[in-house]
Amino acid sequence: MQATKVHVHLFYGTDPRFYRAGENIGCLYGYHHAESPELALTYSRDEPENKFVRLARRGLKAALGFDFIHTWRNREEILNADVVWTHTEHEHLSAALLLLLKGRAHGNPMLLAQSVWLVDKWAGFGVLRKWVYKKLLARADVLTTHASENAQMARGYFKRDVEQVYYGINPIDFPLQEPTAWQPHAPVRIAAIGNDRDRDWESLAEAFRQNPAREVRIATRRRVSKALHASNVKIAPAIGMKAARELYDWADVVVVPLRPNSHVSGITVVLEAVALGKPVIVSDVGSLRDYFGPEHVFYVPPHDVPALQRTLDAIVANPALALERAQAASRHFAARDYTTRQFALQHVRITQEFMRTRHMDIPTRPSETALHAERGNVAPQRRVN
Repeated sequence: MQATKVHVHLFYGTDPRFYRAGENIGCLYGYHHAESPELALTYSRDEPENKFVRLARRGLKAALGFDFIHTWRNREEILNADVVWTHTEHEHLSAALLLLLKGRAHGNPMLLAQSVWLVDKWAGFGVLRKWVYKKLLARADVLTTHASENAQMARGYFKRDVEQVYYGINPIDFPLQEPTAWQPHAPVRIAAIGNDRDRDWESLAEAFRQNPAREVRIATRRRVSKALHASNVKIAPAIGMKAARELYDWADVVVVPLRPNSHVSGITVVLEAVALGKPVIVSDVGSLRDYFGPEHVFYVPPHDVPALQRTLDAIVANPALALERAQAASRHFAARDYTTRQFALQHVRITQEFMRTRHMDIPTRPSETALHAERGNVAPQRRVN
C-alpha cells in the first residue's frame, strides 16, 4: 500500500542533515514523529551559498515576507508531494506561490499553512501586501496556528476556519522533572530567555535593577539597550542548547516578560521552564492560558513593574506556594503531553481528516483507521474559540 508523501518545508538553516548534526534529534520541531507506514516524510534541504547569494536571498525574503528562493530550490519535493506541511507564514506563503505557479500540473498537493506572526502583523500591512497574501492564503487547504486568540483573529481576517495546534518541546533536550523541593538562593536568581520580538526586557530590568537581593540574567540575540544593563542585570546571548540548559539550571525563577500579542510568544520558554521544574512568572497575554492556568504559573499584567516585583516577593516569601505551582504545572504538562511528538501527531490527525474529506468516495483503509484511532487517544481535542 503506497504511503502518503508529506514534504515538511521549513526555513533555511533547519536541514535535518546539518541541524545539530550528530545529536540524532531528527527534524527541528519534531515532525519526524509523524513517520509511519502511512506517511513518508521528506524535508526541505539547504543549498550551500556564498555570502553574496545569501544576501540576495535574504534581501528578497525581506521584501516579499517569505523565502521564495529557498522554496524554489526545493520545488521538486514540494511538487511531487501529496501533502506539504509548513511551520510559519515565511514558508507557507512561499509554498503557496510555487503551487499556484506549478502545482496544477503536479496534482496540487494539500498545503497545511501554519502561521505564527502573520496575524499580529496583519493590521500594519499595506493594501497591496494584504491582497497578495490573501491570494496566497486562498491556496492553502488548512490554516493552523498555536493560539486561540490568534486563530480567532485569523478567522475574522481571512473568513475561513483556522485550527489551533498545540505547540510542544523536545523531551530529550528538556526531560520532564517534577520538582520535590524549592528554596531560592540569596540573591534570588532570575533567568529570562528569548529572541521573539515581543519580549519586554525593559519592564524586567526596571523591576529588579535597583534591588541587590535580585540577580537577573537575560539571554537574547536581539539588540537590547545598554541602559538596561546593571551590576545585577546581565544581558548576553545564550548560544546553543548547553548554554540554555546551564542558565535554566542556575535559575530559581524563570520570568517571561511580554508585550501584548496574539501568538503565544514565550510558550517555548514557559514549556522548557515547566519541564525542568522551575516556578514561572509570565505576562498574561497571547493566549498562554490555553496552555497553563493561574494554578500552574504566576501571571502578571503586561508592563506592570510593581506586579512583577510583588509576585516575585510573594514567591520568595512562600516557597511552598512556588513548589506547589511548579508541581501542578509539571503534572499538567504530562497530562497534556506538550512534546514535539504530540505536536507532530496533531498534524497527522489534521492531514488524515482532510484527506478523508477530500476522498469521501474512497473507503478509509483499515490500517489508516487504526492509526488514527491510536493517535486520537493522545491528541488534544479541537477547541471551539
